[in-house]
Amino acid sequence: MSSAPWVNDCGLELRPDPSRVITRLFVPGWEDVGPGDSRAAPVIDRILALSEADVDAALADVEARFGERHHDLRALFECHATVVMPRIDPAVEVSVNRRLLLGACFTHERAIEAAALCNPSAVLHPVQPTDGSVAFILSVRGIGEGHRSSIGFRTGSVTAEGKLTLDTAGPFPATAPVVDGPNHRAVFHAKLYDLDDDRENAAFVLDELPEHFSDADLEVRLEVLAAGAETRKHTVTTIEHLRALARSSYSLTFPETLQVSERVLWPYCPAERDGMEDARFVRFTEDDGTVAYYGTYTAFDGVHIAQHVLVTQDFLSFAASPMAGAGAIGKGLALFPRKVNGRYVALSRSDRETNAIAFSDDIRCWTDPQLIQSPNQPWEILQLGNCGSPIETERGWLVLTHGVGAMRTYAIGAILLDLDDPSLVIAVTLQPILWPGTDQRDGYVPNVMYSCGGFAHGDLLVLPYGVGDQTIEFATMSITTLLDSMTTTF
Repeated sequence: MSSAPWVNDCGLELRPDPSRVITRLFVPGWEDVGPGDSRAAPVIDRILALSEADVDAALADVEARFGERHHDLRALFECHATVVMPRIDPAVEVSVNRRLLLGACFTHERAIEAAALCNPSAVLHPVQPTDGSVAFILSVRGIGEGHRSSIGFRTGSVTAEGKLTLDTAGPFPATAPVVDGPNHRAVFHAKLYDLDDDRENAAFVLDELPEHFSDADLEVRLEVLAAGAETRKHTVTTIEHLRALARSSYSLTFPETLQVSERVLWPYCPAERDGMEDARFVRFTEDDGTVAYYGTYTAFDGVHIAQHVLVTQDFLSFAASPMAGAGAIGKGLALFPRKVNGRYVALSRSDRETNAIAFSDDIRCWTDPQLIQSPNQPWEILQLGNCGSPIETERGWLVLTHGVGAMRTYAIGAILLDLDDPSLVIAVTLQPILWPGTDQRDGYVPNVMYSCGGFAHGDLLVLPYGVGDQTIEFATMSITTLLDSMTTTF
């Protein structure tokens, strides 16, 4: 690690582990490149034609090879068998083992971090020890087959003396079943406005719905809209837009038996079909003292990107929804940990190269981002961005930044924003505080040092960061020393 002399290397490293796998529904033929339908029908026919002895032997073989890699393998097979059974004549008798073999043949493993593990974001754990140490949860971006990204977690602790420890990850990563909604009316209006579709049809549908509504509520209004299509223009387009937005709002709950490090948020909606990237989690305190965790992330469909947000109180249940507005364009939206002067605040990089700030009365809608920092130092001359949510100090809002310089080298710096008016930059680091050393230049994406957020433990700043977009390392530093190193003349 190359760094300012007062930055400490924790000597810890998280590397991608190809043995960490989840199970997903596999439909033969869908993995093929090019035209063609699924091959489900002939596969089912061949399985139905097997003798019972062959079925028993094949199932026993699968269970012997995969039984120790997953929680309750038979339950996973039964889940996928349920998807397949409607294609079989109900008059055909299917034994329990044949049904499970059907499920096994329509199941495959996905290695969630075979290629890389990066983009870490750390927050204080909802449950804290009482010995003076603090526990934290680390979100990670796992990159696997096809460059598809998912969000996973690790846990760890920091002692009162500043010693950082990581817990061993649970052995059985798994996803959770997804259910619809809730949807947010203000977001729908804002997204349709961005699509130039927030006109009469949108108002007709949305203005009759409550502030938060279900997919079923939406469908009732869409049926009414469709019934009047002869007297309205663009009804088909509006209906398509509204249904697509509804798919982007969903909820899920993991079993309590799964460790935090076994919980995997896997792409679900069309907007994130090719990945959930760069999650920035923040522990947010409302005005009444209640706490929630928000995780802004980039949804990627293979062509387009969009900012979405996760909400959780316990890292057990999550609700995901899209974000809207000019401030939520692009990557890197990072929420402040509390309201400022009664309004939500977020860092934005909507123009893809500068740091901006936005204020809102709705945590999912961000308009009118204001420029606060432009790249001007050599190490940041290509572009700037944030490294996660600001950390509140007595002297101001401490924002870790990333800058990109020659040879697309990423380095980490900082700016300080006024506590009462965070649109004012009151101090900066003229030189980076962390940059890739000679032993950190290689990786999945060379010359990258990048973080999605750290946390404060007293005067200690704990900063996880990605190296080469492939592994994760950790640094600590005194917040006071960092602030003292910053300049107010720039």
